[in-house]
Amino acid sequence: MSGPVLVAVDGAAGSGKSTLARGLARALHVPYVNTGLMYRAVAAASIGSRVDPDDAERLVDLARGLRFSVRGEDPPELQVEGYGPADLTTPDIESRVSLVSRHPGVRTVLRDLQRALGADGAVMEGRDIATVVFPDARLKLFLAADPDRRAGRRADERGTADDSVRTALHQRDARDARTTPLEPAPGAVVIDTTELSIEQTLDAALGLAREAWPSEIP
Repeated sequence: MSGPVLVAVDGAAGSGKSTLARGLARALHVPYVNTGLMYRAVAAASIGSRVDPDDAERLVDLARGLRFSVRGEDPPELQVEGYGPADLTTPDIESRVSLVSRHPGVRTVLRDLQRALGADGAVMEGRDIATVVFPDARLKLFLAADPDRRAGRRADERGTADDSVRTALHQRDARDARTTPLEPAPGAVVIDTTELSIEQTLDAALGLAREAWPSEIP
């Protein structure tokens, strides 16, 4: 079977999506697209412009005004014009991203951009990639993990205390679930990363990719 190598990776925060998706994109020689950064960019823009997170119309305008590209190598990654990675991982952004991403208009704008970014192949991660953005993706992965393990991973990423991260993660899970129920898409392969190392998770995903694209992936 021919066609672009497109892998849809969904899962909760702290389940290992970003680590897996970046490593898998590197191994498959395709771009890595972290769609969460797109919603974080809308949150950042709303803070900078003093737009209320309940103002759906203005949030849609902000989303339309953002510029995204895929640049770099090993692997190429999503870039947001005007923002560096550190700008999009602050506590203020963390607390607001679920509030802005709940608006259907915002999700529609970003969904169309995500489809364009992945049209020629990518490993794309988020919460609704396999259910909404690319429901026909040949390989759909859903990462799951114990909540305490997810909180520990997120605390390591942020360099903060586990207890505060656990509370924030629980609150975000509850907010996100109202917008995009966290369930595997039809046909998705569930990988529970609770007891898996980064290498073991990547090996499992690579094996599935080779099955999906036997003639393209050695």
